[in-house]
Amino acid sequence: MSRSGVGKIALIVSSVVILLSVADWKLGLEIAPTLMMVLRWGALVSVFTYAVFRKSLTFFILIAMLIGAELGHDFPAFAVNLQPLSKIFIKLIKTIIAPLLFATLVVGIAGHSNLKQVGRMGWKSLVYFEIVTTIALFIGLAAINISEAGVGIPQDHAESHAEIKAPPPQTWQDIVLHVFPENIAKSVAEGQVLQIVIFSIIFGIAMAMVNEKHRSVMLEWTESLAEIMFKFTKVIMYYVPIGVGAAIAVTVAKLGLDVFSNLIQLLATLYAALLVFLLGILLPIALAFRVPIRQFIKAISEPVSIAFATTSSEAALPRAMEAMIKFGVPPKIVAFVMPTGYSFNLDGTTLYLSLASVFVAQAAGIHLTLEQQLIMVFTLMLTSKGVAGVPRASLVILLGTAASFHLPEWPIFVILGIDELMDMARTSVNVIGNCLATVVVAKWEGEFDAEAPFRDEPTAN
Repeated sequence: MSRSGVGKIALIVSSVVILLSVADWKLGLEIAPTLMMVLRWGALVSVFTYAVFRKSLTFFILIAMLIGAELGHDFPAFAVNLQPLSKIFIKLIKTIIAPLLFATLVVGIAGHSNLKQVGRMGWKSLVYFEIVTTIALFIGLAAINISEAGVGIPQDHAESHAEIKAPPPQTWQDIVLHVFPENIAKSVAEGQVLQIVIFSIIFGIAMAMVNEKHRSVMLEWTESLAEIMFKFTKVIMYYVPIGVGAAIAVTVAKLGLDVFSNLIQLLATLYAALLVFLLGILLPIALAFRVPIRQFIKAISEPVSIAFATTSSEAALPRAMEAMIKFGVPPKIVAFVMPTGYSFNLDGTTLYLSLASVFVAQAAGIHLTLEQQLIMVFTLMLTSKGVAGVPRASLVILLGTAASFHLPEWPIFVILGIDELMDMARTSVNVIGNCLATVVVAKWEGEFDAEAPFRDEPTAN
């Protein structure tokens, strides 16, 4: 039998053992504890060996989560000492926030959004992007407030719980003043994400206003910085299995396995919210602009599949652009709207971020008023731009938002346990949203080729 066949058998057997353990835990089957522990560790060793041969980072993250949960359950006294390993990952991620936001926003504004050059197409695209992503944020906010997926996570043994403080009440004057930086170095050092965003936006606008000679130099530099930060993030992502495994081990050691019930509820909340967004927002938009739905679904099926499998919108970008040109959108519109949308129109990511941010507060036992949640939505509206190029880069934004609103970090690690399953869905929605945006702008401009979607359709005899 081939190595892959042996690996698949080991994976199936291991899955059965893990499911049996879950059934024993939830249903109280009273199977011998020592026997179950030996079987679980044997199963984990088998799937870990399979992961080594498969060489998939995503699979390693899943295995690390399972090993961490098992460590926390079987050896809690040892597991709590793994917290430094998870904090190393947090520190590394925090170093990315400022340069990544600065570079991607400046490139997005100065490199793609020069309204003097693109005219009507520019402002129509930006208006559409902001309206749709704002609706996505509010859907995510409503979904998590309805499901309350983070409520009920036990707090008795959370070490960081004593340090958690609810955001202090602020007047509207305080809020407005806090948005604007007085010293960008201070804003970076304190992790003031919104201030970094405001500085980056103004910097990008100013850069777009200077002549080509000076702009091209800075644009090339910021594009290089963005690419370097993408690679920087990719390098750090190789540490994710260790960071996630350690964090899950600490969480389970302190809070018990019941935390996974909340994760399942969070996952269901996200998928339900994304479905509502697709059927309640994007579908009516497509119908309003008379987009041929069946042909559109056929056209985007391949890029969406790529996005779902890789959890990276950027991986699907070339095929998505090709598909939209073939669908009837002029190349000049695709070339502008699609890359700009990948910075400004991340529907699935923005919905997830609003949902996940409130989940963090709920998990920590912090009650956010409606006003505080709206402020958070406004912050996310700006900070969620420009993160499509890196798998799980929304983690960067989520950590920055949590820091800005004095929320703890440990619930974010709890979320990471199922982040892969959530990332698949939100990235797919990102691609669907951007593909639809190109068609909408083309229709709005009166340049859509209405016959193109039907050219490959079989004709009746």
